[in-house]
Amino acid sequence: MTVPDPSPPPADGGERAADRAYKLIREGILRQHWSGGEHLREHDLAAFTGVSRTPVRDALRRLAAEGLVELTPNAGARIWEWTTEELDDIFDLRSLMEGHAANLAAARIGAEQLAELDELCDRMEAVVEGSGDSQLALAELSPLNERFHGVILEASGSRRLRLALRQVIQVPLVMRTFAVYSAAELRRSMSHHREIAEALAAHDGVWAESVMRSHLHAGHAVMTRGRANIDRAAE
Repeated sequence: MTVPDPSPPPADGGERAADRAYKLIREGILRQHWSGGEHLREHDLAAFTGVSRTPVRDALRRLAAEGLVELTPNAGARIWEWTTEELDDIFDLRSLMEGHAANLAAARIGAEQLAELDELCDRMEAVVEGSGDSQLALAELSPLNERFHGVILEASGSRRLRLALRQVIQVPLVMRTFAVYSAAELRRSMSHHREIAEALAAHDGVWAESVMRSHLHAGHAVMTRGRANIDRAAE
């Protein structure tokens, strides 16, 4: 297992060991430091996170509950690996549920949340315009994109919907990287974000749901193409 460079421990020592382990391992997974199906060894993760193996085990249980790792008795943990069929199902579910969340949010979203969405759109567009061929700059889109969708889920006001979507949304974050998007596809994705924000500002649930679902279907198409390219390269 390749162990990424860990973040420095918190200066105030106030972060619980299990929370620190969870946060650092989760970030490593989302940044694709480990490949799908790769085994995670507890002693390596303990060295990476700077905590003992007990909080590492706690963190792995939390990550397993989120669908990011698979725990097998007597075999340990490994990064979850999804088939093409599973990913199709995941995107279908996400389209239905997150489209509905956007519809609900249109009636409930507040001024502060709308302002945050506009700011996130500005920041993502700035990254895209200034990214060029920089992988590092493109990687900045992932947390901004995650927050954009998170604001809409919060605005939906549905706790059950947020919980149901938590696992579904994180899978594409692991599998997808904006680096496989063409320049035109990146601009289209940013345009979708902007239009979703406009629909929410207009409190038009049908419009917001329609654009959200189109946005997710477009992302699915890009991801499917990228996976096919990887499979062909491995042959």
